[in-house]
Amino acid sequence: MTDWTTLTYVVVDVEGNGQQPPDLVELAIVPIVGGVIGEPLAWLVKPDHPIKHIATQFHGLRTSDVADCPTLMDISAEVLAALDADALVAHNAHVDVGVLGRELPGWQVPEVFDTLRLARRLVPGLLGYKLGDLVERFKLAEGLPNELKPHRATYDALVTARLFVHLATQAASLEELRGQPPKSDDDKAAGEDASTLFQAVPRFVRQRGRAERCGQVDHRGAPGSTAGGQR
Repeated sequence: MTDWTTLTYVVVDVEGNGQQPPDLVELAIVPIVGGVIGEPLAWLVKPDHPIKHIATQFHGLRTSDVADCPTLMDISAEVLAALDADALVAHNAHVDVGVLGRELPGWQVPEVFDTLRLARRLVPGLLGYKLGDLVERFKLAEGLPNELKPHRATYDALVTARLFVHLATQAASLEELRGQPPKSDDDKAAGEDASTLFQAVPRFVRQRGRAERCGQVDHRGAPGSTAGGQR
């Protein structure tokens, strides 16, 4: 196992209301500890401004869906605790980091790994690097419950976590993952195949969470997490 696993990570996805700059309406956070994808945490959040129709077409959430939900400041302590890690991972990360930075005053941004940039560098020559393109190419949605859909925060965070694990195992060292020159030839040892780590992470489980509601949404047991035995 390569030394990228010595860090703890949180994989983040935010969904917005279509305003500029966007207000948060949904947030998902997936931890990766010791190279293993953990249980997703997700929240529905009431934004300061209504959700635009163009955003609803993208993720399916309407203003009425979050009208009675807490604001991000109401749950900020819970979210900040979930964000506590050595590094943050996201696809096209400047969007997610920008939203969280605006809405969580005082949040200290950790080291950031952008899976969009990582994929372009570590897997060159692909026709597309949108998250959906990479999910299809690497079969990252295999085993996810049918109720988890693209462009919703939990789905996107889980497939991004799987993508990061896949990419991290292509790098021979943490330095290479960061885009730094290797310290020595020893650092170029071949990384583990990502499928090994996926096998260590349950992929076929029954979702045991309650129905989606305002505030935190329970997706424990979703394949890609360690909960539920065999997200």
